Amino acid sequence: MKTFGFILGLLVSFYSFAGIEAFESGPLIQGYGKHAKVEQDVNISENMRFKVAFDVVETSGKTKLNRKFDSLARFLNMHVANGIKAKNIELALVVHGTAGADLLNEKAYNDKFESSNPNLELLQRLMKNNVQVFLCGQSAAFHNIKNADLIDGVQMSLSAMTAHALLQQQGYHLNPF
Repeated sequence: MKTFGFILGLLVSFYSFAGIEAFESGPLIQGYGKHAKVEQDVNISENMRFKVAFDVVETSGKTKLNRKFDSLARFLNMHVANGIKAKNIELALVVHGTAGADLLNEKAYNDKFESSNPNLELLQRLMKNNVQVFLCGQSAAFHNIKNADLIDGVQMSLSAMTAHALLQQQGYHLNPF
């Protein structure tokens, strides 16, 4: 049994050596979007342009940050940290299903969940960094979300399908994660 404990201790030490400590937030959106430095085999030119759409369908729960929203901050932070100009990164967030609740303004969120929206600050920071945020109108209708219930800057789309089709016409590519 001692041997098992010793081996387990070594494994924990080995895997925690870099682990989460290797990840940091910023430089663009502090406190969100943690990323790690990576020795790259593929160089990314500082003039590279990105137009990427993210799709989120599930809520994180009433008191937790939606990690899928944080992925946009991570995308921005890790690319800016690696020399890409922030102005060359255009992101869109298309939200549908139960995740629509994560886009509620403070009053609507508090009325629904009796707590503050844990996503509010991140979404505001994302939009200040030129991230477009769309809510599927079909999901909004199903979940009884009105335009007045949304965080300022969130755009109501006819549907998530429509938002993605329009974004693709504008040159956005869907992030598969």
